[in-house]
Amino acid sequence: MKKYIIQAFAVLLLMITFTGCSVIGDIFEAGMWAGVIMVVLVIALIFWIVKKLL
Repeated sequence: MKKYIIQAFAVLLLMITFTGCSVIGDIFEAGMWAGVIMVVLVIALIFWIVKKLL
């Protein structure tokens, strides 16, 4: 019985660990795309302001 509890705990620990890594990877991927979109918007805004001033 003790061996079964240790195995169940190990499987639970692995499931939690792998799920956490997947979630963190998704967050960083979403953050990367949000950063790319923000940079494009800022560059477009700068070009628009320069165009209006000239």
